[in-house]
Amino acid sequence: MTWQENYQVWAEHTDLPEYLQTEMMALANDDNQAEDAFYQPLSFGTAGMRGLLGAGINRMNIYTVRQATEGLATLMDSLNDDVKQRGVAISYDSRHFSHEFAIESAKVLGAHGIKAYVFESLRPTPELSFTVRHVNAYAGIMITASHNPKEYNGYKIYGEDGGQMPPKESDIITASIRQADMFAVPVKSQEELAATGLLVTIGKDIDNAYLAEIKNVTVNQELIDEAGHDMKLVYSPLHGTGALIAGQALANAGFKNVTIVPEQAQPDGDFPTVALPNPEDPAALAMGIALAKEQGADVVIGVDPDADRMGTAVRLPSGEYQLLTGNQIGALLLNYLLTAKKSAGTLPANGVLVKSIVSSEFAADIAKSFNIETINVLTGFKYIAEQIQNYEETHAHTFLFGFEESYGYLVKPFARDKDSIQATVLLAEVAAYYKSLGKTLYDGLQDLFNEYGYFIENTQSLTFKGIDGADKIADLMAKFRSEQPVTLGDIVVNEVADFALQVKTDTQTGVETTLTLPKANVLKYWLADGSWVAVRPSGTEPKIKLYVGTKGDTQVIADEKLAAIQASLAEYVK
Repeated sequence: MTWQENYQVWAEHTDLPEYLQTEMMALANDDNQAEDAFYQPLSFGTAGMRGLLGAGINRMNIYTVRQATEGLATLMDSLNDDVKQRGVAISYDSRHFSHEFAIESAKVLGAHGIKAYVFESLRPTPELSFTVRHVNAYAGIMITASHNPKEYNGYKIYGEDGGQMPPKESDIITASIRQADMFAVPVKSQEELAATGLLVTIGKDIDNAYLAEIKNVTVNQELIDEAGHDMKLVYSPLHGTGALIAGQALANAGFKNVTIVPEQAQPDGDFPTVALPNPEDPAALAMGIALAKEQGADVVIGVDPDADRMGTAVRLPSGEYQLLTGNQIGALLLNYLLTAKKSAGTLPANGVLVKSIVSSEFAADIAKSFNIETINVLTGFKYIAEQIQNYEETHAHTFLFGFEESYGYLVKPFARDKDSIQATVLLAEVAAYYKSLGKTLYDGLQDLFNEYGYFIENTQSLTFKGIDGADKIADLMAKFRSEQPVTLGDIVVNEVADFALQVKTDTQTGVETTLTLPKANVLKYWLADGSWVAVRPSGTEPKIKLYVGTKGDTQVIADEKLAAIQASLAEYVK
């Protein structure tokens, strides 16, 4: 159907909520916006769906949410009654319509006789991941758009292991979604579902169970007891779910000198103090940094609205604060974790670090120095969750730490997605450790650079919105494949890995080796000096991402390499 035909179907639907009717009238006078809202269905991938709120098949609204949930319910219908009784855990963040979308999901599941466990109020994504396993649910639904602007919301499905739904099941769900008429999806009333036991409200009991597991994240309680009370921490949930859990988690661990940024403490879908509720954005942590300067705090921590990503700013010798990159945070957390466990005699011989292929080799070099193996996986925390599940079944490794450069970390596998609550508690312990040595986290990072070399990474995102956006991204990926760079930043490209073809090629000899990771639309280049470049389309946004990693004996050398490679890429993609 054309976008005009899709628009007309919606225009003739008489049961639209009033706010969607109002938007439809506005779209009647704006062909560009109407075309974008109706030209194609909102994309549903292995990470779920994410999009602008509003009327249309390419928007987040109660009808696209019902349609997505119908896909999950259809999958569960094809299994057995036990699966339906185990049910689905549902949580949501502070965004507009998040609570409504959570209830709509439960109403669709209930129409299929599937039990839903719905949180009484908003909760973090990692707690939802934990809850799936804790209540033995078959699946989980998280309503969130992560770190996107206020105009967005999203919908993620989790599997029974607590990780995001595996590709096989996701494909079945996607096929069912496309077959479902969004205006004909059956629903039952919230009251009826509650009365029949198909809608169960959960809350404090789950919080307590989750917080009990968080207590096991810290390594050296004696250190915390001695240095933790002097260590000053400023925390911001950026108007999201983090404040509901993180403050209690820090207090339980023994960190008493914690200040939550008051202007950002309350959940608010308008995110009134930030343009982008993203902890890797310096502007998002500006209020926290200002408060930290007043208090002389050791560290500033900020998390995104669903509290799965964590960013931090550390105090410099000058008294100013510097944001760390996701890779630098990962290196600090891992180095402390391995150091503390080795000192305590609890470092397992078969321990393993799991990271994404677009994350720094900094952490891998640290792990190697402790005789700890590093496993690289595709981008997406579900692939880290798959490795954890595999290790539990085979006992081949003991999971120690998992991370992605995009500010996602996991310490203990009671959750199977990135967990900022865990990361916050462990980073507080790391800060206390360096404080006990008369140092800051910044000093600790410099120590690691001096020992392992200066690793510098950067990610650039090129955005292509609208109808032609997907074609432009596909054309760029095709160009990288057909016009393979010989040099980048005047450095020879030694190897190229095409994860779609599952082949790695030595450009000097032509020798090819087979990659064992699953197929993915990702290219990675290894350069002669050890630098690397990766290119991939985003799975949830209309972007193509360019990752660059370099290493030098000094920061100046590493920065110069980075600048040269990025200049080459800029010429290549323009």
